Amino acid sequence: MAAGKRTAQARGYGGLNFRDLAAEVGIKAASIYHHFPSKAELGAAVARRYWEDTAAQLEAMLAETADPVRCLRRYPEVFRKALENDNRMCLCSFMSAEVDDLPDAVKQEVQTFADVNVAWLSKLLVAARLASARKSEQRARAIFAAVAGAQLMARSRSNISLYDALIDSYRAAGLLPA
Repeated sequence: MAAGKRTAQARGYGGLNFRDLAAEVGIKAASIYHHFPSKAELGAAVARRYWEDTAAQLEAMLAETADPVRCLRRYPEVFRKALENDNRMCLCSFMSAEVDDLPDAVKQEVQTFADVNVAWLSKLLVAARLASARKSEQRARAIFAAVAGAQLMARSRSNISLYDALIDSYRAAGLLPA
């Protein structure tokens, strides 16, 4: 699963390959097929694990500090970590760009990743009194899209300082708390 995650973060769903994954892990490709009979099942499992891990990370951040504003300030760190790891990007953002070629099961897991992020952001925006319950989802979607977009721009230039500058500009503009 970890090797699948690294591969998908670097090359997307199209880059998932049983033979390459088996070589990286040091097993035979047949061993992977034993657990995942198809690439679609492997892709869905990797994407599901990714959003589950992200959801746990977000909840841990909230448990660490009960201050929703502080959590919202720290949210971009989740995406920055992928860039720090060999200029990778969010697995689900990468797969979203491939949506026309994704099996339905993978599409669903990718969409769940976005839904989990938006729900978490929305909950914190309301708790911080930065948005009403009626408007929080709209702002949460804007934050999610902006942060994912900043990651994409930074990755395309292999420039993490660009990511930081974009996040700073979102704070200056009021999208994210300063």
